[in-house]
Amino acid sequence: MKPVGFVYDEVFLYHEPPVWHPDSRDRLINIIVTLKGAGLWDKLIHIRPRKATQEDLALVHTPENIEKVRILGAGELDPDTYTSVESFNAASYAAGAVMEAVEQCRNNGMRRIFCAVRPPGHHAEADRAMGFCLFNNVAVGARHAQRVGYQKVFIVDFDAHHGNGTQHIFEEDDTVFYFSTHQYPYYPETGNDMERGKGKGEGYTYNVPILAGSGNKDYLTVYQDILPGVVQRFGPDIILVSAGYDIHADDPHANIRVTNEGIHGIVRSILTCADVPTVFVLEGGYDLPSLCDSLKVTIEEMMKA
Repeated sequence: MKPVGFVYDEVFLYHEPPVWHPDSRDRLINIIVTLKGAGLWDKLIHIRPRKATQEDLALVHTPENIEKVRILGAGELDPDTYTSVESFNAASYAAGAVMEAVEQCRNNGMRRIFCAVRPPGHHAEADRAMGFCLFNNVAVGARHAQRVGYQKVFIVDFDAHHGNGTQHIFEEDDTVFYFSTHQYPYYPETGNDMERGKGKGEGYTYNVPILAGSGNKDYLTVYQDILPGVVQRFGPDIILVSAGYDIHADDPHANIRVTNEGIHGIVRSILTCADVPTVFVLEGGYDLPSLCDSLKVTIEEMMKA
């Protein structure tokens, strides 16, 4: 069994959007209960997150955007994106969790880490929060990875929604590769296969639009037949994964039909496509039973693949 790190803290429960909002604290509470019930909790290496400073967040976000989130308190940033009094703190720790995971890989030899965080991050752009996301956790982690010595970062995003924020932050960069599968057309209406980056970053964005109703066969074709070659050609030093489990067939927030078997295959393919440290970061996934099953499947694969 391979050692797997798990970054989590109760601070992530203190981000409290309205009670009807899909990004409920129950997502993490139920994940922890599931991992304990499955006997996996005690097999994990538990890691406390650090808090990203405003200077850390400014690696990818404008100072004006950071300040807007900081001073808002309880409020609304867009029709999908809400904050509570503790949201800035929770979001700073969510970004810091990925930074800590990267450092654990760099300094302590960890190879596989899962960051169970909220709020999620991949929709957050340099200058605005959106789509439940306040700060772009994976993007901050990628820039921090380069700051501590990883030169080439590969980001895989299998959330059902396109990570517009992550793509836009790195679209002119040839040192960070962004690879995404996502339902299309769908929110946020970005991520068609013609979007391949700009300037020196052209060719370092790879979008695979997925039709509504697609399932295991379509996803495994991408992750088993396409992803490994793309990763090997880029030659990354570390892989960061935006792990969005709203691709599950039981999730009401998309129309993708991936099952637990499909999650197994996706995670296994990511872990075996390059012999480099791999950090998974929680994004979407709002049906509690399927989210918990998906996390269990992911941790199991991380331990054995």
